[in-house]
Amino acid sequence: MAIDITADVGTPILAANSGTVSNVITGTWDGGYGNNVYIDGGNGYQTHYAHMSSVYVSSGQSVVAGKTVVGAVGLTGRTTGAHLHFEVIQNGALVNPLSFLQ
Repeated sequence: MAIDITADVGTPILAANSGTVSNVITGTWDGGYGNNVYIDGGNGYQTHYAHMSSVYVSSGQSVVAGKTVVGAVGLTGRTTGAHLHFEVIQNGALVNPLSFLQ
């Protein structure tokens, strides 16, 4: 389960949760995700941000929810328009990201 948030290319993407950047994948197809970032929020939670035009964080970096810009909206990977593909993963399973953001 994921949500796609439409926005203009270059729109800043803020971290949805505080934690540590666990993986940054750039310049690859990566299963269609293009440039993408995973943030480990602890307690089995990760957030995933995909299709970014630019990535502004690195693996191991600490981020703060609503403060740290992790990247910019783009259309890398398999996509037909600019957007952020956002996922929340709990203990290895996708969960409803809208519940996480409320």
